[in-house]
Amino acid sequence: MPHGVQIGKLARETGLSVDTIRFYEKEGLLREPARSQGGFRLYTPRDVDHLHFIRCAQELGFSLAEVRELLLIQNENTHACAQVRDFIRQKLASVRQKMKDLKRLEHSLKAALGECEKALGRDDADAHECCPVLEELARTGHDRKTTHENSSTVL
Repeated sequence: MPHGVQIGKLARETGLSVDTIRFYEKEGLLREPARSQGGFRLYTPRDVDHLHFIRCAQELGFSLAEVRELLLIQNENTHACAQVRDFIRQKLASVRQKMKDLKRLEHSLKAALGECEKALGRDDADAHECCPVLEELARTGHDRKTTHENSSTVL
């Protein structure tokens, strides 16, 4: 009879849910475990290590597809460090671009908030006056639609 821990104990040891472990198995991130005579999944210490690896990689911001690639690199074990370095460089560039995008979003939201505060702070503000941010969003949406319609007619 194979030895190992059942999925509930594995979940407690790794801090993952039973559903997550089954999902990783289904997605091929975790090998299919041996089964007991009663049909229960039996996981090994290697599986615990493997799940910790997946969890740590995700905490670093790697997607499941990227984790899969890291696992392949780890299993191949040839030139792993150079491959991981390149992989991390790509991930870092992606994170930096997202940070720039978030800074632009933050700036836009601050400006929109300022417009709301300005409109609400006017003494003569009519309670039924349209919100300037909503007007801008509608205008911008209309401008994009018009631009899209014009560009599609050119094609």
